[in-house]
Amino acid sequence: MTDIVDYQLNDGIATITINNGKANALSHEVFEALNKALDQAEQDSAVVILTGQAGIFSGGYDLKEMQKGPKEAVALVTVGSKLTRRLAAFPLPVIGACTGHAIAKGAFMLLSVDYRIGIEGNFKLGLNEVLIGMTMHHAGIEIARHRLAPAHFYRSVINAEIYNPEGAVAAGFLDEVVAPGLLIERATAIAHQFQQLNMKAHQQTKVKAKADYLALLDRCIEQDSAHLGLTG
Repeated sequence: MTDIVDYQLNDGIATITINNGKANALSHEVFEALNKALDQAEQDSAVVILTGQAGIFSGGYDLKEMQKGPKEAVALVTVGSKLTRRLAAFPLPVIGACTGHAIAKGAFMLLSVDYRIGIEGNFKLGLNEVLIGMTMHHAGIEIARHRLAPAHFYRSVINAEIYNPEGAVAAGFLDEVVAPGLLIERATAIAHQFQQLNMKAHQQTKVKAKADYLALLDRCIEQDSAHLGLTG
């Protein structure tokens, strides 16, 4: 699609790869490219593998954008929350193939897809907002509450605990961990498994099961766009 987001279609599987610098930062340009890639996946009726570059899935929002001012920060977070909301209701299965670190918005993206595979290694996954002085936004709280194991919700959101890959499985950021060289092979195998689903039934069941959550998320995104409360 672009230099920062690559789209490859093979055998009914769309692999969408984020490739935006050392931190794989999520900027307006990245979100725009991701949405275009998801549009293409819908057109192709493809199961999606969402992945990052070697060693990092994503370190979160582009801090250069976030530090421009409150309005700019709100704008970026709103776009990001809408992207994770789209992933949560995407009409086709989405697999997160986590290539390493997944921090803040990177971790929220993992919390929003259907199945998550990580890799073994000295990687950090989690929500560091409170650690770096950011009050967690309403949408983020609910995304975390929806998917994290109850015992880890408090530890992750309020205590900003960061996990290794194995701990991330227990917390709910990942579903399984494999050796680094097996990540795409395993994600592709899961994608082929998902291709056996009736996609209409998958879509309708996903939206029905998440109806209350998606409605809550919509309200949270609107609330955050009015007042994000990044600090204080």
